[in-house]
Amino acid sequence: MRQITLSNGKKVEVECLSCALTSGLIEPDGGVVLETEHFHAHQDVAYPIKGLIILASKRHIKCLDELTEEEQLEYIQVLSRIRKAQRDVLGIEYVYYFYNEDTSHHFHTWMVPRYDWMYEFGRSVESVRPVLLHARNNMNAGENVEQVMEAIEALRRELG
Repeated sequence: MRQITLSNGKKVEVECLSCALTSGLIEPDGGVVLETEHFHAHQDVAYPIKGLIILASKRHIKCLDELTEEEQLEYIQVLSRIRKAQRDVLGIEYVYYFYNEDTSHHFHTWMVPRYDWMYEFGRSVESVRPVLLHARNNMNAGENVEQVMEAIEALRRELG
């Protein structure tokens, strides 16, 4: 079991956070943005950044090449739909995509929006960790959390 701190400060103990989220054992703040046969999309539970979406496989796999052909097709279609909704509904111009195979969770892709305030941390992949920590430590209350919740609902409506 691992202890994970959610964006609201709550700590949970789980074997695999992805399994807990995709199975409904843990409900992400604001709920699910989109669910398909093979994938689960939700606001990242650890970092309160408007439109930061995690697209996770429902199957407990680690690598992209483990996706079936059907899952591969659904993956790119869902990823594209979410990206279009981020642009159309939330006005997000740029997104950084991350996927790593040595994670303690299972296969998932982070869709990290880039907002103007983030550029003070840099413009490369190296800036992402400081941005995430800044959001967790300094943006976890009040108006920002309200905006994150509104964005979740807006994306849900657009993708529904």
